[in-house]
Amino acid sequence: MTPPDHLSTDVPVDSRLRTLLAAGRLDLPLPGAGQTTRRWQELAALGRADLALARLAEGHTDAVAILAEAGRPAEPGTLYGVWAARPGGTGADLHGPRGGETVLHGTVRFCSGAHLVDRALVVAGGPDGRVLVDVPVEPPGARPDPDSWNTPAMAAADTLDVWFDRVPVGRDDVVGGPGWYTARPGFAVGGGGVAAVWQGGAAGLLHRAVTHLPAAPDAHQLAHLGELDALLSATDAQLDWLAADVDADPFGDHALGVARARCAVERVVRETLDRVPRMLGAGPLSGDAELARTLADLGIYVRQHHGERDHAALGAAVLAAGGAS
Repeated sequence: MTPPDHLSTDVPVDSRLRTLLAAGRLDLPLPGAGQTTRRWQELAALGRADLALARLAEGHTDAVAILAEAGRPAEPGTLYGVWAARPGGTGADLHGPRGGETVLHGTVRFCSGAHLVDRALVVAGGPDGRVLVDVPVEPPGARPDPDSWNTPAMAAADTLDVWFDRVPVGRDDVVGGPGWYTARPGFAVGGGGVAAVWQGGAAGLLHRAVTHLPAAPDAHQLAHLGELDALLSATDAQLDWLAADVDADPFGDHALGVARARCAVERVVRETLDRVPRMLGAGPLSGDAELARTLADLGIYVRQHHGERDHAALGAAVLAAGGAS
């Protein structure tokens, strides 16, 4: 059976993403509005099919949710990204006003969809703290650096550093006040949507691996399969429980629950990345380009989780909450 165009990896990611946008397939339920489970299941399904596509779709749907939380509608037919990374002192800042005009200037790293999205929500330094600004992504104001991503992993997600060169920012382009982006209830919940994509990617990788198993798998292959299936089922249930909790208390503090889910899913992804190659051996790994691409994509995508630093932060939060659940 031929997959639909939005799932077929023979069709470029940007075309599939535009197809999804035009068909309303990216109009997911907003977080905390009663259908968070369906929202995350849709994101997981995209991750299962194609991680690069899912990365861009997740960014767009997160941007729409952020705008909704600020009481602002997204522009119809517009593809959005959320560009919030500021590692190592990098990032764009607001300068001005100069002759009555404030401008965005500087480099933002890890901008997924650098050539593909129409607008981006960018975290920018300002005189009173960091703010979120909604700006167009078009030359000459926004210039992606083609040499800033040097791995084939997740290459289709078009994640590059973007140089903003004095892009005008009006008062209406500022979304929320200083600190609003990270202080809002939806900030933590958005991290659950990312975890759902990781979960879907791991499930899709295992599903593809199963197609390479012999008719009578050996005991070691069966052990890997059984353990991964159990772990994926457990984290899938954990995400469903968390989504229900978010819907029951949309304005509550879900940071601890999201951190637990993200750490659990990250562990499952690491196990999947480790066990699938051991389960299959060199033949499928060298002969199945889609399998190899998914292994590479998932390995770098899950590094949005900061490993032991995030585990340590979770441990501190658990102690602050009175101990393990």
